[in-house]
Amino acid sequence: MSPHQDHHPVSHRPDGDDMTRCVQELRRALAAHGIILPSLRVDLPSFVSRYPSPSGLVALGNCNTDTALRLAEALRCCSGE
Repeated sequence: MSPHQDHHPVSHRPDGDDMTRCVQELRRALAAHGIILPSLRVDLPSFVSRYPSPSGLVALGNCNTDTALRLAEALRCCSGE
């Protein structure tokens, strides 16, 4: 089993710790491919909203075209494309 397969999606309404862990995990995974999204963060307005569970959005932020292309390449490599 891959180390990434032991993480289960949040099936309950996420709390602040869940959201923070999610952002940190995504930041580490992107960094492993040399990708940095400086604006990556918890979207606080969605976290306090009344959307059905699981709710809470992660704001990926803006990135330049070089970063977007690197992200696309990393995703293609992981999917076996």
